[in-house]
Amino acid sequence: MPAALAAQLVAIDSVNPTLVPTGGGEAAAADVLADWLERAGLEVHVDEVAPGRPNVVGVVRGSGGGRSLILNGHLDTVGLLEPDGGLAARVVDGRLYGRGAYDMKGSLAGIASAGGECARRGLRGDVIVAAVVDEEAASVGTEALLERWQADAAIVAEPTDERLCVAHRGWLAFDVETHGRAAHGSRPDLGIDAIAKMGPILTAIEALDRSLKTRPQHPLLGTGSVHASLIQGGQEYSSYPARCVLQGERRTIPGERREDVEAELRGLLGDSDGSIAFPFGRDPMEVSPEEEIVRAVQAHARSDELSGAPFWTDAALFTEKGIPAILFGPRGDGAHAAVEWVELASIERCRDLYVAVAVELCS
Repeated sequence: MPAALAAQLVAIDSVNPTLVPTGGGEAAAADVLADWLERAGLEVHVDEVAPGRPNVVGVVRGSGGGRSLILNGHLDTVGLLEPDGGLAARVVDGRLYGRGAYDMKGSLAGIASAGGECARRGLRGDVIVAAVVDEEAASVGTEALLERWQADAAIVAEPTDERLCVAHRGWLAFDVETHGRAAHGSRPDLGIDAIAKMGPILTAIEALDRSLKTRPQHPLLGTGSVHASLIQGGQEYSSYPARCVLQGERRTIPGERREDVEAELRGLLGDSDGSIAFPFGRDPMEVSPEEEIVRAVQAHARSDELSGAPFWTDAALFTEKGIPAILFGPRGDGAHAAVEWVELASIERCRDLYVAVAVELCS
């Protein structure tokens, strides 16, 4: 049953060490999952993506002639928020509580269990269960996965409350720096205040966000947005700050081109002599409702409703490689929050849907 595997995974510290240097990393959870998949009859591959951080890939080899399907989920979680409290996996009223229960160890248990059932079915096409590292940071796990494994379609089992998501937003990080001149606070004739120079840029960010909300909306995702995330500068009360750095984020929707977004953000500087850089970003994702994977999930979910996710996911990496991908995962709450839970019955319903879709596509 997926519930027992989900609880076992929740009890393991797999906090992403890129986010939290003291985090446990994915190796221990990977070992448990690899052993479970092997005992379920899958061909198991453990691929170290970074030191001590392995992807686990379980393959149900088809007899030949069928299409292939990847079921994807991530092993890593964000921080625990309290000393080990998030690892105390417990079940109350049909809900599994603990860090990663919802995002997304419940989903991992669901796709693993689906893989085991597919192994018993004897399909013609391959079913690939992929548990990857680092989704919560740079997604190096899925990037490495796609260098080795291909398929005709993919389900990324992010928790969607059993909604079929065919689109999600992208994002672009930006760093703005303004420059002043350090001097004693009593010497305004010498000092230039770099923090004060950031004021008009903050005002421009707020104005841009208002403007984005008036633009044509994506039918599933609404509009883009922009916000300031972090700001720092200065050294003490009695000195003029020579430097101020602002970090922010622009959320994007399908149809917004990266170069246009960057040009728009450069416009935040106005007449300032500041600078802006774009250290990292990911494109939004959208898949056609006419794709076979979409129609198959709709049929087995018994719903024609299509949704969009406000957050970025590894599904975008699949679609960039030409693999149609959708999001579908269990019900729950508390992703990245202090209290996190997933509905156990929902994991089983998702497992059954994954199997039904695999049987349809891979037979």
